[in-house]
Amino acid sequence: MTAKLFVDKNLPHAKSVEQKTGLTAVAILTQAALESAWGKVAPGNMFFGVKDTDGINGNEQLITTTEYTRTAKNPMPVPISSTPVLIKGVKMFKHKGKDYFRKYNSPEDSFNDHAQFFFKNKRYTKALAVRGDYNRFFEEIAKAGYATDPNYADTLKAVAKSVVKYIK
Repeated sequence: MTAKLFVDKNLPHAKSVEQKTGLTAVAILTQAALESAWGKVAPGNMFFGVKDTDGINGNEQLITTTEYTRTAKNPMPVPISSTPVLIKGVKMFKHKGKDYFRKYNSPEDSFNDHAQFFFKNKRYTKALAVRGDYNRFFEEIAKAGYATDPNYADTLKAVAKSVVKYIK
């Protein structure tokens, strides 16, 4: 899906969440675009890569993913590989494996749950304090550990430039 089509299709969901929560539509669409490869990889309407930590109540799916940690032990329930890497001068491990992620009945459900995820987790308090500024929001969610990719905030900022072009 092109960036324009992705934004056109999902902007109503993002705007609805923005009105309810104050999270900017740009921030919401940017995360959805990055985490789902512009909608190409959104099994079970899972646009945000939110893990399902219990893996037992039927709202989860086992999906192949990549995680970065500072330890050699692969943290996923179904490990595939672990490779040492050097990122910004820091020795880390790039792990591939299968982990449990949430699934949803609709994209709208995914967008709403994603927003609630931030409000339910105290580690995102600083991010919510700057939720009207998507670049600062990206920095704070990265610091709070939304993703294990050490370049997560910078990647979101780069993707946001494409999203902004198509928001009307």
